[in-house]
Amino acid sequence: MGRTIQITVNGMDEEVPENATLEILIERFQEADPALIVELNGRYIYAREYSTTRVSENDRVEFIHPDFGG
Repeated sequence: MGRTIQITVNGMDEEVPENATLEILIERFQEADPALIVELNGRYIYAREYSTTRVSENDRVEFIHPDFGG
């Protein structure tokens, strides 16, 4: 097993692979909502950047599911 880092995902402490991308985390945490919004340390990340944006020790990731109901 490779090295791991500690990050916070939706308020929960998680151990994830070092150099994990947001794309890897989306798959790992089964976030399949096509309308998914992702924030990294409070900053909105565009979907086109998921595969190239890597997380670092102590980062905060939020997976947000917008509710478009009325």
